[in-house]
Amino acid sequence: MILDQTLAGKVAKFTGLGICLVLTVFPLYWILVTSFKDPGSIFAYPLKYWPADFSLANYTGLFEQSNFGVFIGNSLIVSLAAAAVATVVSLLAAYVLARFEFVSKGAVMGAFLVTQMIPGFIALGSLYILMTRLYLVDSRAGLVLVYVAVSIPLCTVMLRGFFENVPASLEEAAMVDGCSRLSALFRVLVPVMTPGIAASFIFNFVNCWNELFLSVTLLNSDSNKTVPAALNGFISSYNIDWGSMSAAAVLSIIPTMILFAVASRYIVQGLTAGAVKE
Repeated sequence: MILDQTLAGKVAKFTGLGICLVLTVFPLYWILVTSFKDPGSIFAYPLKYWPADFSLANYTGLFEQSNFGVFIGNSLIVSLAAAAVATVVSLLAAYVLARFEFVSKGAVMGAFLVTQMIPGFIALGSLYILMTRLYLVDSRAGLVLVYVAVSIPLCTVMLRGFFENVPASLEEAAMVDGCSRLSALFRVLVPVMTPGIAASFIFNFVNCWNELFLSVTLLNSDSNKTVPAALNGFISSYNIDWGSMSAAAVLSIIPTMILFAVASRYIVQGLTAGAVKE
């Protein structure tokens, strides 16, 4: 009887997991299949879950009819620059919050956490006015500046947890040997915290790569648009170019897939390094 109940429980568990897997993977599969369909067969009825003839028309049209290569380049430049700057600034801020005691420390941490509770689109109007007065609208540098400001709070909180898990005796020993505090930070602590720093950088990069509202609001010309803004451009008042949008979505996933594949070891170590405080 107990064996039957155990078997029934396992069957129910794996059935539920299988259903969740299908619901998760099917949208990605459908986007991939749609991207390889001939534009004339995308709306064919009955639906074809596997195209009879694979076509690259959506991919070739994507580059022939739009500057999608430029969009990918813009996204790479903006995301890499914003992620790198935000990670470095957050590293220094997290070190101060983890190693020093000062009067407004709790208020700073509280402010960082509160900013994550406020939807970003609420500030779009005032942010657009500010960037206009700074002459940074329709500028990749302006978008990088905004992304850095948005990424710093959460990244600082993440890195602070990693710093608190590293014994202070390491940097103290380096300072006894003649290192300055800044030198001890970069020569001793940074190598130890490589997984956490890598995880924070990847987190920032993915957030900047996928961000839509700020890029659509602050960028106007095709020469500066990023991939999310380009994807939004396939939606018009009367039509949605599903073929081109699907092809663009597939291509936009590739950089993040490569990044996660290369740095998967650092991501796992980084996400667990600051979870337990010893």
